Amino acid sequence: MGGAPSFHGISMVNITKYRDRLIHCIDPVARLFAKIGLTPNQLTFISLMFGITSALLYVLQHTYLAAGMLLLSGLFDFIDGGVARINGKTSAFGAAIDWIIDKYVDCLVLIGIAFSGLADPRIAAIAIFGSMINTFIKPVTYAEMGFEKKENGKIKDPLEGVGIFGRPETAITLIVLSLLNQVYWAVVIIAIMTNFSAIERVVYLYRHMRGRGKT
Repeated sequence: MGGAPSFHGISMVNITKYRDRLIHCIDPVARLFAKIGLTPNQLTFISLMFGITSALLYVLQHTYLAAGMLLLSGLFDFIDGGVARINGKTSAFGAAIDWIIDKYVDCLVLIGIAFSGLADPRIAAIAIFGSMINTFIKPVTYAEMGFEKKENGKIKDPLEGVGIFGRPETAITLIVLSLLNQVYWAVVIIAIMTNFSAIERVVYLYRHMRGRGKT
């Protein structure tokens, strides 16, 4: 597919929009892991293990430890991209599996909270739905409308900055409110804001991509 459409007029941003700036802040840590010899995929796997541990700790209602494990999961997820860039080992598989692992962690943690009794399982289900659909919009857009630009092995597009509440905001909300013993409200916020962000993306696509397709 050629002649990929351009995106303009983004009105709202999220933390992901600044990922490229932030990733350079962890370069010293990424270089350390690169020197040790850990590959980006190994770091992604470590991120998954911390995410699973976080989910299990939420089930057991150890919220402080769960928040700590979720923070470590996010940090390793962030570092893997830096290692890939430093080593020049970006790959289509690595980019895809990183995306998949991210959603596994998000969903497992919310499922763990639902089983823990710390939040209403019905609200947790809405939060999971919002998290998934907010992400699902992007691959649908790439497949149906076309977008090929990549940086460091990952698709790079302004849709990253559309929607006020993305994956980083979800993790930060869970971590901070878990430390404040307010897991219930964290899930409520995630349920509302992820779905709101999904609507933002749909509205954006309607306004800017209506009538356009792959060329």
